[in-house]
Amino acid sequence: MAVKNQVQLITYPDSLGGDLKTLNQVLTTYFPNTFKGGIHILPPFPSSGDRGFAPLTYFEIEPKFGTWEDIRKIGEKHDVLLDLMVNHISRQSVFFKDFLKNGRKSKYSNLFLTLDKIWSDSKPVQEDISKMFLRRTTPYSTFTIESTGQQETVWTTFGKETPSEQIDLDINAPEVKQLLTDFLTNFSKQNVKIVRLDAVGYVVKKIGTSCFFVEPEIYKFLDWVTELATSLGIELLPEVHAHYTTQFKLAKHGNWIYDFILPYMILETLINKSSNRLYSYLKVRPHKQFTMLDCHDGIPVKPDLDDLVETKAAQKIVDVCVERGSNLSLIYSDAHKNKDGFDVHQIRCSYYSVLNCDDDAYLAARAIQFFAPGIPQVYYVGLLAGKNDDEMVRLTGEGREINRHNFTISEIEKEVQKPVVQRLLKLIDFRNDYSAFNGEFIIENAKDNEIKLTWKNEDKYCTLNIDLDTYKSVIEYIDENKNVVLYNI
Repeated sequence: MAVKNQVQLITYPDSLGGDLKTLNQVLTTYFPNTFKGGIHILPPFPSSGDRGFAPLTYFEIEPKFGTWEDIRKIGEKHDVLLDLMVNHISRQSVFFKDFLKNGRKSKYSNLFLTLDKIWSDSKPVQEDISKMFLRRTTPYSTFTIESTGQQETVWTTFGKETPSEQIDLDINAPEVKQLLTDFLTNFSKQNVKIVRLDAVGYVVKKIGTSCFFVEPEIYKFLDWVTELATSLGIELLPEVHAHYTTQFKLAKHGNWIYDFILPYMILETLINKSSNRLYSYLKVRPHKQFTMLDCHDGIPVKPDLDDLVETKAAQKIVDVCVERGSNLSLIYSDAHKNKDGFDVHQIRCSYYSVLNCDDDAYLAARAIQFFAPGIPQVYYVGLLAGKNDDEMVRLTGEGREINRHNFTISEIEKEVQKPVVQRLLKLIDFRNDYSAFNGEFIIENAKDNEIKLTWKNEDKYCTLNIDLDTYKSVIEYIDENKNVVLYNI
């Protein structure tokens, strides 16, 4: 099974109409031929936190979203992409609940990373922890075992709460390998075509390292899980936020990767009206990528852009974004902040809002994304050119809610009619259907305030021309009758 070189949609199961059945209706009614590349449904499983990313199981669909039948129904017309959080599972899962009850006597106890698997005496060493890429103040949580009253401390990379809702799995344990095999086998039975390995960079824990993308062990795991997925007819997309060289290594290893650098590069290009850095990046980036502008988290900054963008330049863009209503997520561990204190992990916003709700700038951003080699994903808020949802941030205290608005059917009906959305849909159709995108990519010489990118395939070509002073975008292409056509986006 090959990933289709066409546009995909990313959405929560309940964000376009309320549940999976309605999502299918929305796709059929408003976007019947728009997402030929597939639909990435963010975790639709029973979950105890992090909007689906603390799953209890992958064998069931959260009843309020629907059933596996609804997923299969969407899968009749679209390749479905689902997430597998290979690093962790919910503390409300049957597996961890049994461990909480029975401790080391639980049949599931080996699934988890108790501290003695890290430090033989179970005592954390601060010197080791200070080298780690931390996502919370301490990478572990302590629980009391019901049957004995004894305390057990287990590894928890993620989670705002203490103790965390997300309990790390021990990928070296045969029981974990079996569990992951069972999960992926079920996905295959449900006709899931692509699986994103969420948080895969954190699966290897090794003292003396950052415990993030630990080489060569990470490749051993990726090779194992890739072989398994391939045997089940599933393509894998590892999700790794890391220094760009790490991503490039992953691509060299043959894996699909996420272009987490492109969203910032495009934003900086449009704000500074200069294509210089974007051009330099496009010349070196691997082509086997999934591309995005916006997502359920934010626009990546650190560590993705380390050594690609200097602090002063990045700070300038961050300041403009904050001025335009964005909020920020920050790096926890001092060892991974810049020496000058720069600590921005992600810029959280709607991409339309961060471009000042300028239709032409937004369409220029999408055009660059669609012309950059890779599989383009469009996040549902971006699809509808949604604005920052400040009210949800206020109500929940969660900064990421700024770009997670749930649209009702009546809202979708209204938003779809906006000129900016109609223009985007036309652009998606062009990207899906024009054959030159399966050919050769050429970065044309251009002035610093211009962008000129070309795709060529046999007798077909299309060239994107953007004037960064006005944000006007024009595609010149050869039509079926061999005429040169100018398409004003």
